[in-house]
Amino acid sequence: MRAAAIINYGEALVVDTFPDPIVPRDGVVLRVDATGICRSDWHAWMGHETLPGLPHVPGHEMVGVVEEIGADVTRWGPGDRVTVPFSIGCGECRSCRSGSLNICDVAFTPGFSHWGSFAELVAIHHADANLVSIPPDLDSVPAAALGCRFVTSFRAVVDRGRLRPGEWLAVHGCGGVGLSAVMIGAALGARVVALDIDAGSLARAAELGAEVTIEVGDGDPAATVVAATDGGAHVSIDAVGGTSTALASLRSLRKRGRHVQVGLMLAGDATLPIPMEPVIMNEVEILGSRGMPATDYPRVFELLTAGAIDLRRLVGGTVSLDGASAIMQSMGDFAGVGVTVIDISGRAPIPRSRAPQDPTDRVEAGQSGPVR
Repeated sequence: MRAAAIINYGEALVVDTFPDPIVPRDGVVLRVDATGICRSDWHAWMGHETLPGLPHVPGHEMVGVVEEIGADVTRWGPGDRVTVPFSIGCGECRSCRSGSLNICDVAFTPGFSHWGSFAELVAIHHADANLVSIPPDLDSVPAAALGCRFVTSFRAVVDRGRLRPGEWLAVHGCGGVGLSAVMIGAALGARVVALDIDAGSLARAAELGAEVTIEVGDGDPAATVVAATDGGAHVSIDAVGGTSTALASLRSLRKRGRHVQVGLMLAGDATLPIPMEPVIMNEVEILGSRGMPATDYPRVFELLTAGAIDLRRLVGGTVSLDGASAIMQSMGDFAGVGVTVIDISGRAPIPRSRAPQDPTDRVEAGQSGPVR
């Protein structure tokens, strides 16, 4: 298969031919049609995430067609067109048995714990509990924009933030996660404030339903949100994952507001100095949100089918595998607007090799692989 791999942290991805993945007994091999390039992938590329080793193929926001199934798979077959959550539950631990596959104790995470979807083929474990069928009228490129970002935003806004019509939603950071949150908030009848350092991203947020846009500079963004919303947001989301954005989100809230931390807090932002007095005195809630289990995808598809959201408006552009590295390198400067998707479909097939190259493929031989 052809894939774009991390050879050295922080250096250009190398596009080359690698051996095909081995199908897991409980999983499938997907032929990837399209896959999003996410800031989480950038964190892995930078070395902020613990990877199994190098070379490593990133990517987790995928749409593809089932190419091969494992011996224990009963619900899926070759030709099925599917996506998967980025955090894939084992289906057996206590969290999974309670329905919370997104916070599995031993999660399989393509692009992190195992090789991912910046490739023509990718192996996915635990298929029966985690694959999600894609509606036939949803094209692969916009479907890849569901990725982790749209569904993560859906869970953060709807389930964790409990946003209601007429409430104010503040979205700190208008990348893929933030723009998804803007679209979802507007579709639910909320009033949305969008904040970003980039005027182009704010213009897109306004197009997608933000009532107020705030370009973050030398001023106090939280105070600006409080003034614009007549007392503060009911729900505020840090869609970036930084100390400044997380604290601004907390300070943007009105009494009994809900802060939802969506952006990953890694490297120098891993430990947040939270001002607890306003949290206590104003009865503010601080909530984490991680992905979304496969069982909740039908609610997202209902929103799309109703016409409330057009995922095509979230896509900022497409690239080939060869163009993925330049996009990854630009993410450190928060460049680009919307979701960039690697469009892999249509490439000529190449000869297949059965030798394992991904070190985590050897799990099937009885060895344990690292988890994220």
